[in-house]
Amino acid sequence: MHRVNGRTLVALLVFALGALAGHAAIAQPYPAKPIRFILPFPPGGPTDIVGRLLAQKLSEQMGQQVIPDNRPGAGGNLGLELAAKSPPDGYTMTLSSSIVAIAPSLYKKLNYQQKDLAPISLVAEIRNVILVHPSVPAKSVKELIALARKNPGKLNYGSGGVGTTTHLTPELIMSLTKTKMTHIPFKGSGLALTALVSGEIDVLIMAVPAAFAQVKAGRVRALAVLATERASALPDVPSAKELGIEDYIVRLWYGILAPAGTPANLIGRLNSEIVKAMNSPDIRKRMAEINVEPLTSTPEEFGRFIQSETPRYAQIIKDAGIPPQ
Repeated sequence: MHRVNGRTLVALLVFALGALAGHAAIAQPYPAKPIRFILPFPPGGPTDIVGRLLAQKLSEQMGQQVIPDNRPGAGGNLGLELAAKSPPDGYTMTLSSSIVAIAPSLYKKLNYQQKDLAPISLVAEIRNVILVHPSVPAKSVKELIALARKNPGKLNYGSGGVGTTTHLTPELIMSLTKTKMTHIPFKGSGLALTALVSGEIDVLIMAVPAAFAQVKAGRVRALAVLATERASALPDVPSAKELGIEDYIVRLWYGILAPAGTPANLIGRLNSEIVKAMNSPDIRKRMAEINVEPLTSTPEEFGRFIQSETPRYAQIIKDAGIPPQ
């Protein structure tokens, strides 16, 4: 039997403790640190509103912080690019609007591609509303179209950035009605709404949840909700279907994506947490209050949805005559 001297015993103990620590680190349950949640638009817009509600709920469920990180610019593409180029380790995800399906047809060059992002789940659909500054002498969509037709290019409309639904929807309407307004893009629809309230722009089409407080306060005038039904937050504002302008509807949806290559088990875990959050009574109640329709899907369903939406937006862009950016 060999005797172990003191120095050797210490060395063996150090090795054993190191091995145990390494094993513990490997076995550490996910998530072991905060998750970065990239929101590709500034605070105040619908992406920010939905994203922060979801981040808070996921933090509660997962016992680890999910930290919203606003990264606006290029109509949402800067945030998506940042997510696409992040390590695929389950600690980065992003809340994308429809821009992930719009961008391939709108931009000559993107620093990321759809395949660089892994779908996790759809989370919401939101209705848009046509808004005008109170100084605009139009009390209905019909009157607004007549005013724009009579004064080509004199009315201006704001958007949350080139390629967003706040840009594509008025472009589609102008294409359908043979009218012309001047486009003024902002780095997010929240900033565009501020410009509308101040009178810097005349017209804005944006999400009901971000706009209804200003409508209620009388700072802006709502002409129509671009949906088949009225919005509960704006019960006195007619729907597109009522007005016979369903062709004006461009859907605004949101979904969660991760960097491509994120392990399937982590995508699955995030999907299950997101589905649980979006179906929780408190989130559904809060979403109803701000007129957001919660949605969920499997990663595969969301991937197929993006693939079906991409050619649809390509057709809208083509019909509206929007040049590549």
